[in-house]
Amino acid sequence: MTTETTIEINLPALKKNFSFIRSKLSPKTLMLGVVKACGYGSSSIEVSKLLESLGIDYFAVAYVNEGVELRKAGIKSPILVLHPQISNFKKAIEFNLEPSLYSNRVLKGFVDLSTQQGLENYPVHVKFNTGLNRLGFGHESSDQVAKKLCQERSLKVRSIFSHLAASEDLDEKTFTELQIKNFEKASKKFALSYGEMPIRHLSNTSGVLNYPNANYEMVRCGIGLYGYDNTKENIALSPVVSLKTIISQIHHIKKGGSVGYNRAFFADKDKKIATLPLGHADGIDRKYGNGVGYVLIRDNIAPIVGNVCMDMIMVDVSNVDCEEGDEVVVFDSINTAQNLAEKANTISYELLTALSTRIKRKIVE
Repeated sequence: MTTETTIEINLPALKKNFSFIRSKLSPKTLMLGVVKACGYGSSSIEVSKLLESLGIDYFAVAYVNEGVELRKAGIKSPILVLHPQISNFKKAIEFNLEPSLYSNRVLKGFVDLSTQQGLENYPVHVKFNTGLNRLGFGHESSDQVAKKLCQERSLKVRSIFSHLAASEDLDEKTFTELQIKNFEKASKKFALSYGEMPIRHLSNTSGVLNYPNANYEMVRCGIGLYGYDNTKENIALSPVVSLKTIISQIHHIKKGGSVGYNRAFFADKDKKIATLPLGHADGIDRKYGNGVGYVLIRDNIAPIVGNVCMDMIMVDVSNVDCEEGDEVVVFDSINTAQNLAEKANTISYELLTALSTRIKRKIVE
């Protein structure tokens, strides 16, 4: 029974999701697990330990400090840093992290440091922009980038990759197929100039399911490992993260009484209001307030009333038989994070990755 605000991390569900995605791949296709943002709101360390034991081939994080945390926890598998900053390159090398080189400035910064340190064949990854327009060398310049890298003995290109913009949206199939075509051309030009074809990866979870022809030598799986995807395959995935809390206090509000900051909620009749110990500092955004979001108490829906506070939310339990100390489900494997996120016109990614590190984590094995 929950006694405080707690994130439960269901490792059997994670294992099931890994096995499901693995079953969609050729036995020769490598699998990279994305564990950035605290493992999508769970625990990057616990998730990585399990995935490493299951034989994951690679990990990816967003920033160097996330990779350092994994190394300090004993993770041995290769770690790709997707968005490294030049100021952190020394730390990346110290902890054997493999940077994504996505621009001439970043490439020069890492070449300068690796040469200075006398490195040879240090593993790096090269990102090309095929249409997402966030990071990456222009895909048309892949041969020029390859020629530059050929001259650098300090570096060894482990992989080349790009990022699909809308692989989950079949209405954007034409654009996705254009991205795949651009990546295909870029990778062939790169290989001709570099002298060999590195590992290629383009597909995310939705890409694996919707565009199996684009799986290449490796795929990058993030949200699917945690139990979510925007395709019909979602039914085969099991959410890994549950968020639960308790009722701290119950107030009986008379008709006309108000609740919370700015008196955002007024009782249209006598109400029973429960206060819960989590708020926007824990990742429950203010947009879930004023009747948008809800929780479950004894299997009954209790809408959030008034404005979400930093450390507390209030819910209407007028029609719920409950008492102080009772368990509250914010989301779990049945009433999922995706269901709650959709109430606020957002996505499960945002809700999950916003979960604060101050929330207690509990491993379910």
